[in-house]
Amino acid sequence: MSNTDTTPFPKNFLWGGATAANQIEGGYLDGGKGLSIQDVMPNGIATAPTEAPTADNLKQVAIDFYHRYAEDIALFAEMGFKVYRFSIAWSRIFPNGDDAEPNEEGLAFYDRVLDELEKHGIEPLVTISHYETPLNLTRTYDGWVSRDLIGFYECYARTLFERYGSRVKYWLTFNEINSVLHAPFMSGGINTPKSELSTKDLYQAIHHELVASATVTKLAREIAPDAQIGCMILAMPTYPLTPDPDDVFAAMTGEHSNLMFGDVHVRGEYPGYALRLLKEQGVELDITEEDREILKNTVDFVSFSYYMSVAETASRGNQQTTAGNLIPGVENPTLKTSDWGWAIDPVGLRIVLNQFWERWQKPLFIVENGIGAKDQLVEVDGKKTVIDDYRIAYLNDHLVQVGEALQDGVNLLGYTPWGCIDIVSASTAQLSKRYGFIYVDRNDDGTGSLDRYRKKSFDWYADVIRTNGGSLTR
Repeated sequence: MSNTDTTPFPKNFLWGGATAANQIEGGYLDGGKGLSIQDVMPNGIATAPTEAPTADNLKQVAIDFYHRYAEDIALFAEMGFKVYRFSIAWSRIFPNGDDAEPNEEGLAFYDRVLDELEKHGIEPLVTISHYETPLNLTRTYDGWVSRDLIGFYECYARTLFERYGSRVKYWLTFNEINSVLHAPFMSGGINTPKSELSTKDLYQAIHHELVASATVTKLAREIAPDAQIGCMILAMPTYPLTPDPDDVFAAMTGEHSNLMFGDVHVRGEYPGYALRLLKEQGVELDITEEDREILKNTVDFVSFSYYMSVAETASRGNQQTTAGNLIPGVENPTLKTSDWGWAIDPVGLRIVLNQFWERWQKPLFIVENGIGAKDQLVEVDGKKTVIDDYRIAYLNDHLVQVGEALQDGVNLLGYTPWGCIDIVSASTAQLSKRYGFIYVDRNDDGTGSLDRYRKKSFDWYADVIRTNGGSLTR
């Protein structure tokens, strides 16, 4: 493919990038913001949360988007972004999560962000809750274990829809909602340590999130009827390690733990395999008739993150497990890995796109994809940059597979690669794990000028957008 005439990407395809408030904004107490769970996670998910914020938490400043948003959005516009996915920090709007009234300073900040996006003609794609539950809701209510959080979340979402409903077309209810199975504190704001959390409480928390998602989906249609509401799932295709039927079944079972969340969001009820799983684990959920009715408010589209695939086997104890995006799996010996041990599998993205489209027949949106790498800032022709050919190769190969999926007949709305500007990693809380097209001069020890520099991939991605994928190489 070399020009816009031969590209499989539709003319209205939404090219852009994605970030999250807790990994980019900084200003962790500015403008009346309250504490979130991220303020007691200085090491990401590597260690238990601290009792109080500590000075070594890079997210307190992050990359200072809170003060530099106009500069950064201008850089996104220079690349040609059609859409920008960002999250709103719940504790900027309701500092404690259960406050009677919202914080006007927090609302005004996102007004200014939306002003800049509109100025540059960039469509906002807003995640309502992205791993940043207000800390008070975690400590007081044990997060989503409590049914009370449905009401607090509904109040928060109502505030957003009433304030921004006429300005935001695309909304996501929860980020990577299925990750609560593996990271209950970060994903579900659950204060009970994972080792002490009962299976019943974990799945009850998941149920509360699913009900909350359906509740605000219904609410959005009442307040902002022109909006599109989507769910967001951590996609990780699972391959059988061998053709042994037991391995194939193990892979299917592993996939079910992710697909269940999309099934409820799209079909409006729990699938049979999920009900069997709960029954076999002795879990009887507290599901009211009102819950069952609310769940019928299904999403308009399905969004997902995709970084890697995993393998699975019935003989897991004998196999080498591999690192992953919150969900570990069995190492696939046929794939290369990133600096952080994540399998690199472009074809897996085509597989996921086809699987989700065939299963749900809802428009899809790739809202995270990318490679974390150790970039080196260098000087070329008097300008500082990063020669990140590895990032270009990764994204090019994945986008070629996206093009194949489009030709397969998949309905795909857009593509927002993760960390379009360098941010603090969610899993490791490092800045050295870089994803962006824009290098931010800040280090893991907190030093650095915070200056921004265009990487080689910046111009490459701008060209991909300009040609609507026509510049991609096979």
